[in-house]
Parts: sequence; structure tokens; C-alpha cells
Amino acid sequence: MEIKLIHSRDNYTFLTQGPIHRVIFTMAIPTMLSMLVSGLYNIVDTYFVGKINTQATAAVGVVFSVMFFIQAFSFFFGNGSGNYVSRELGAKRIKNAQTMATTGFVYALATGLLITIIGESFLTPLSIWLGSTPTILPYTEKYMGIILLGAPIMTGSFTLNNQMRFQGNANFAMWGIFSGTILNAILAPIFIFVFGWGISGAAIATVTGQLVSFLILIRMTYFGGSIRLNIHRFSASSKFIKEIFAGGMPSLLRQGLTSMAAVMMNIAASHYGDAAIAGMSIVNRLTLILMATVIGLGQGFQPFCGFCYGARLYARVKKGFWFTVRVGIIFLLIFCTVGWIFSDHIVKEFRNDPEVIIVGTQALRWQLISLPAVPLLMVSNMFMQTIRKTWRANLLASSRSGLFFIPLIIILPHFFGLQGVEMCQMWSDFSALLITVPLLLITMHELK
Repeated sequence: MEIKLIHSRDNYTFLTQGPIHRVIFTMAIPTMLSMLVSGLYNIVDTYFVGKINTQATAAVGVVFSVMFFIQAFSFFFGNGSGNYVSRELGAKRIKNAQTMATTGFVYALATGLLITIIGESFLTPLSIWLGSTPTILPYTEKYMGIILLGAPIMTGSFTLNNQMRFQGNANFAMWGIFSGTILNAILAPIFIFVFGWGISGAAIATVTGQLVSFLILIRMTYFGGSIRLNIHRFSASSKFIKEIFAGGMPSLLRQGLTSMAAVMMNIAASHYGDAAIAGMSIVNRLTLILMATVIGLGQGFQPFCGFCYGARLYARVKKGFWFTVRVGIIFLLIFCTVGWIFSDHIVKEFRNDPEVIIVGTQALRWQLISLPAVPLLMVSNMFMQTIRKTWRANLLASSRSGLFFIPLIIILPHFFGLQGVEMCQMWSDFSALLITVPLLLITMHELK
């Protein structure tokens, strides 16, 4: 079914001619809420599972890297197809956008199913490889075994979420994710404590919430002029596959390497006991909430960037970029200051264990030092991803959690022990700036 051209024209006019601050906030606020809410999936589980014991808390931290890995492929297909969709809508090539939407969604579902099959087949060795100690392993297997069943649902949901966002329908994307998270928050304590299902109850609540989000997002494609999915529009053409890789690879690297970083951090922390893993797990989730807000802000900039770049409005693209970066830096400076002051109280809310609080407080403060630099890193990466500066976007996506983090997480603990694990992300962030700033200046100079 053809998308209504009049609605596409309304979005086109708004994104390419509306006041920049209004356009970006209109796109970004629902997207920030979507990212914030998706981050709350993990926060909800960590909070309620933390009432069970330290081992259960640590197990959720171990499985967090798997969930981030699944999200990495979700954003690969969602951003890969969505970037193309926004540029084609900006250039008013509607049929190409429709074909890409269905193609990206089908590939996302198939990849999620493959992850489920492989993960369930190697559940125990995978749990050990991810950093589970013998005392944590039983909890990890229970939790991850259920989470993996929802992989196709997660990949499908986040792909649809991102496609709607790139079409300028961020509100629909927000409500789809928001509904599932609210349900998860309601069901988690009921399944864990009332039904007595323990950590398995937390996983069941998460997958149930994801299923509801998936169904709502499917339904949302029928409203507001959104591109409807139509299996007859699926294309195996190499043209669309190449576009997905070009637009989605930075997201895969960004999310995938973050997942790998979490695994390596768990492995490094495991040498210092279960409390160290639990403490780092809590901090990872807390910083994820702040990061999710910045990522959401950057993703709100992307449809604006895609439409304006497709319409060759390069000066407008630049102005929108710097506005987005400024807002992100101011936001994080405020929250990082508050987080530093109350860091020990924040960690205590998740696990009232003296050892966990000590590790968590120190790790949180180290990470808060560099977080205000993240908006420049993230938005620069998304900017180059959207305008199809592929190798630059891939390099920037690899820098923060891969190029610098991986060698640092190996080297720093050797010299500084547990403190080396805690401050690794900070040094990785500052190192990533050394690559980001020169590439950004070159790219801005090219946009004439």
C-alpha cells in the first residue's frame, strides 16, 4: 500500500523549513523518552533482582551484555534502513523508502531468530565466557535462557522504532516502546516476589513487555501516514543490503563494541569477586540511562539531518548539529554533578551491600568525569552515519568502546587493580576525542 504523499510532504516541510530548535526537540524528546524507557528495562530488572541477592544482581549484569548485543543488530537494521528511508523521503522517492522499510524489518527478524537458536544451543559455555563465576552461573543460565527467546521480538521492535523515527513519526515510536516498559515494571515485582519465580520472573516480565511493544509498533505502522510493512515489497537486491550495511554498520559497531566492553569489564571485575561484578553492573545501568538520553537526542537529530542533507540544505545541517551538541553537554553537566554528589546513595538503592556500594560509588564517579564529552562523540558519529560518510562513521563508532577501551581494560587493571577497571571508560572517552575532533572539522569543511 502506498504511503500518503501529503503526510510525507508535511514532514518534509517541517523538517526542512521549521525552526531548528523546535524541529530537533520535536524529534528528540519522544526519541529520548524511547531510549530512556528502553534503558529502564535493565534498570527495573536490576532494582528488583537486587532484592534477591548479590549473585542475582551480578547475573543480570552478565546478561546485560547479551541484551546489548541483540540491540546492536536491532539498531544495525533499524538505522541502516532508516537512514536510507529518511534520505529517500527527503528526495521524495517514496517507493524506494517503502521497499527498504519492509526489507530491513524482515532481515532483523531473521537475525533475531538466529541469535535465539545459537544462544540457546550454547547457553552454559556462553554464560561462563561472559564472566559468570560458579556462584553466579545458575542465575545467569535461568535469566539468559528466557531473554534469548525474545531476541526476534527485540530486533523487530527496535527496527520498527528506528524506522518510524527516521520517518519523522517519533511519537509513535515512543509509545510503542513506552507501553512495554511500563508493563515490565508492573509485572517484574509480581513475577519475582508474588509468584515466587525469582530471577526467572524478571526475565519473563522483560520478554512479555517486549512482545507488547512489538505488537503495538506493528499496529502503529497503520497510523499517521507511516510506511506500512508489506511482505511483497521485500527485496533481496544487493542495493538495499549495501545501504543497510553503509547506514547501519556504525550502529552495529557502536552497540556491539559496547556489549563487548561490558563483557570484558565483567571478566576483569570477576577477579575481584561477586561484589565487584555487581557494583560494575549497577554503574553500567546507571550510566546507560544518561547515555540513552544523549543517544536519543542524537537520534532526534538524525531525521532532521537526513531530510535536510537529502534536500541539500547543508548550512541548516551544521546549525542543527551544533545545537544538538550544546544541549547534550549542558544536560549531562547538570546530571553528572548531581550524580557525583549522591553517588553512594544512588548505588545503595540498588544493592545495600557495603562492598558493592564501595565499588559502585568509585566506578560511578570515574565514569561521570568524562560523560559530558559524550554528546560530541555520539552526535558526531550519528551525523557522519546519516550523511553516509561510512568509514569515518565506522571509525568513530569503534573508538569509544573498542579501539581504546579494549586495550585499556587489559592494561589498566594490571597496574591499578580494580581501580583500573573503574576508570577505564573515562580514559577511553577522552582518547576518543582525539579522533573525533579532527574528523568532525574535516567533514564540516566539506559541507558546502
